[in-house]
Amino acid sequence: MTDAPPKASADRVPVWRRPFRVIRQHMRAYLIINAAAYGLFIIGFVIGLIFPDLSASRAASLEDDGTGELVRWLVNTPPLFALTILAVNLFRLSLLTIVLPSVIVPFAGLAFFAYWSVETGITLVPASPQGWVALIPHSLTLIIEFQAYVLLLLGVYLLGRHWLFPRTIGAKNRRQGYVRGLQRIGLLALPALALLVVGAVWEAYSLRYFVYPLSQLLL
Repeated sequence: MTDAPPKASADRVPVWRRPFRVIRQHMRAYLIINAAAYGLFIIGFVIGLIFPDLSASRAASLEDDGTGELVRWLVNTPPLFALTILAVNLFRLSLLTIVLPSVIVPFAGLAFFAYWSVETGITLVPASPQGWVALIPHSLTLIIEFQAYVLLLLGVYLLGRHWLFPRTIGAKNRRQGYVRGLQRIGLLALPALALLVVGAVWEAYSLRYFVYPLSQLLL
């Protein structure tokens, strides 16, 4: 028994609908990956709250490597800031952290993302009242961007599964299963890219225009 639709049937589905078809076919895995991704971030955030020195250490490292200064400079130019955010999220996180490791070692991107998610939770623990206010609009950013990563994580999960167990999708060998898995990643990358664009634009403009008015209202 396989989980792959007949090729002729798949070809009749419009390209923009095919990623959602993949998600529906693997809804259980999609929901589990969602729970793990957001859950690991929350675990990291709680760790940062319990051990504030860890969060402070992460913030200090971002200042030492120039990231903090770069963000403060870019925040006043939202279009450039959004483009920078998109580039980082697309290449460093999506490609280098999730996808590329998984095309070499099955499921490797899942482990790398798990570590990044906990570390990010620790890093984002606010150190000031203004930081807590900034977290209000930034929470939506996290939801949007994590959802993009979840789609890619589902893709690399399917790649690993099809690669190691090709008969589950009716593939003749692991090479054919590997190719099918890459196709799944390609399909899921389409909505993931759209979400990354939306997330980058929202993050850049919300930090520029929403945080200060909220701070004035709430503090």
